[in-house]
Amino acid sequence: MTQLHTPKASRNQEMRRLRFMESVSPYGVRFRAGGGVGSGISPAAPGTFPIVPAPKKTGRRSLLVTSAALLSLSATAPAALAVPAPSTSPTATPPATMSAVGGARLGQPGTQVNLAPGVPVLPKDLTARSWIVTDAESGDVLAAHNAHWRLPPASTLKMLFADTVLPRFPKGTTHKVAPSDLAGMGAGSSVVGIKEGQSYSVHDLWLGVFLRSGNDAVHVLSAMNGGVQQTVKDMQDHAEELQALDTHVVTPDGYDEAGQVSSAYDLTLFARSGLQKKDFREYCSTVRAKFGTGEIQNTNRLLSGDTDVPVYQGIAGVKNGNTTHAGATFTGVAERGGRVLLVTVMNPEKHDHNEVYKETAKLFDWGFRAAGKVSPVGELVPPKNALASPAPSASGGQPAGSGARPVTKAAADSGTGVGTAAAIAGGLVILLAGAAFLINRRWPLPDLLRRRNG
Repeated sequence: MTQLHTPKASRNQEMRRLRFMESVSPYGVRFRAGGGVGSGISPAAPGTFPIVPAPKKTGRRSLLVTSAALLSLSATAPAALAVPAPSTSPTATPPATMSAVGGARLGQPGTQVNLAPGVPVLPKDLTARSWIVTDAESGDVLAAHNAHWRLPPASTLKMLFADTVLPRFPKGTTHKVAPSDLAGMGAGSSVVGIKEGQSYSVHDLWLGVFLRSGNDAVHVLSAMNGGVQQTVKDMQDHAEELQALDTHVVTPDGYDEAGQVSSAYDLTLFARSGLQKKDFREYCSTVRAKFGTGEIQNTNRLLSGDTDVPVYQGIAGVKNGNTTHAGATFTGVAERGGRVLLVTVMNPEKHDHNEVYKETAKLFDWGFRAAGKVSPVGELVPPKNALASPAPSASGGQPAGSGARPVTKAAADSGTGVGTAAAIAGGLVILLAGAAFLINRRWPLPDLLRRRNG
């Protein structure tokens, strides 16, 4: 079986409001019919080889909220709903009932969209088993089709791998590859060409993951993280933290294994989380780079182009995949006219060349026309750690805001002012929790900055 992969994520997590990027192609870069680049490789970044540079920052806008709004929001965090056990052999028919995380309509089979006067109709020739179109900044789900259908994810699962592991190792760290690091890769895995006994920087390994979806690079990074099983556990824990409850992780690279599933909804959560990180944004938007004595090009065809797929205007990643059981899968992020959209497409039934990219491009086009006109059918939920949690009382009893008094009896009776201080402290905790919830509920993509048109 053939696997396509390209991973994940980053270390610097900034929570400022986004001003996104234009096309990832810098001036002077032109794509040939086969997706090759005539020029434009930049000077070397930290690591073994040069890359097309990441977007440069163009500005920030502060998110201002009042304490009253924060306190009201702290009580409105969405609850995660239970989901069925993983399916090992998905059929062509979605389940009658799926998870309702993000909204009840997202748990219903079929296409969910609020058509109204002025809202463009959806493309008629979509064949994917599952897809979703979301506003990356607000989290609004503009339209979806079987959004919570649990399907094999292929290498799009590497977004979760990257979002989980990338923050743990500085990009300048080097690692000498041992034979055991490459053990256990599935037959037919895509590889970037990692060699035993050679040393690689973390920066280079991540480029191998993102550009060539190299399972060998994934396994080396997993070895650095304590091994494949530890990495799988870490990924599963992180998925649960993100409220990606459709996902069951068996391998870190997305290789077909019984029980390994995710959903278009969850893959979008992984992309949105990863895109908060500077390194993730750099790697997933890199078009091509030198690796050893050769050169590697990103297998995301909306980013690098192909004979039948042009580079998509404003594209900036994120990750593609293709396996026997998963078919073709893809999550992409693009900006146009100040609007940033995320689109995930899973397993088109039409098997034309690059069909997953063609259907993604059609959904991007629809989303940019419909944004601001169509009413959402759901939302991308924030991570659990962004949800407002009640502050415990000073006595360790009932949480403040749960009906218990925010000040302990002993403090209140003392008349020393300690009770007042405790009440203020409790109020501040609630306020900060509310702020975290509000910021992450909207969860702006920080510094996903503009690039010049190619």
